[in-house]
Amino acid sequence: MAPVPKIDLSGLVKGFGSKPVLRGIDLSVNKGESLVIIGGSGTGKSVTLKCILGLLRADQGKILIDGQDTTRLRGEALDAHQAKFGMLFQGSALFDSLPVWKNVAFKLIQAQHLPAKEAKDRAIATLASVGLSPEIADLYPAELSGGMQKRVALARAIAARPEIIFFDEPTTGLDPIMADVINELIVKGVREVGATALSITHDMASARKIADRIAMLYEGRIIWHGPTRDIDHSGNPYVDQFIHGRAEGPIKMQVRRA
Repeated sequence: MAPVPKIDLSGLVKGFGSKPVLRGIDLSVNKGESLVIIGGSGTGKSVTLKCILGLLRADQGKILIDGQDTTRLRGEALDAHQAKFGMLFQGSALFDSLPVWKNVAFKLIQAQHLPAKEAKDRAIATLASVGLSPEIADLYPAELSGGMQKRVALARAIAARPEIIFFDEPTTGLDPIMADVINELIVKGVREVGATALSITHDMASARKIADRIAMLYEGRIIWHGPTRDIDHSGNPYVDQFIHGRAEGPIKMQVRRA
């Protein structure tokens, strides 16, 4: 008997007014697996994550977490569902008014109600796991470089040892070397926490590094998915154009002419 997927999307549809965004997503992620969704801007990658989290309500379809339908959760049931997740936001999204350790420990304090000293100790230990020294803990985000901010954001995502971690464009704005450092830390952090990972990115170097499987989203549908090792031989012209960054191909960019 096949194991129940950690995340299972079936016929997921979401639109805004007259504009359809997701047109019937079928996708599953197994426990402990790292899946990366690739695709251009506006294809529905972020909307997919928000629907799974319960921040947006799907118009049709089902979202199963550990086999349980979460599509219509509200109140305390929704809070319990969202407590399973950690997230590394695009642009890090740190709280400027809080020192680094309180950023990292935010969920530990607000949701798990850990005492401040225990939360700070956990934050410092988690910072160490992403290569940051204890001295960083009392600094503020504005005092850190972009790469250090991204490490702090990663520490925040894993500090509460979530079951599922979302990574939203984790290497945006980083130089290639720092991006590779972050990719290495993501792989290490997910493995140590034992989490299931779902990421969205335009960065194929990142996708190749952190993914067990890759799925491509185009015009609101999954048009290809498979093991990372197979993506260079997908046989799909849309995938081939995207992963090689070619202007010519079936994907047509909208260009406004003067």
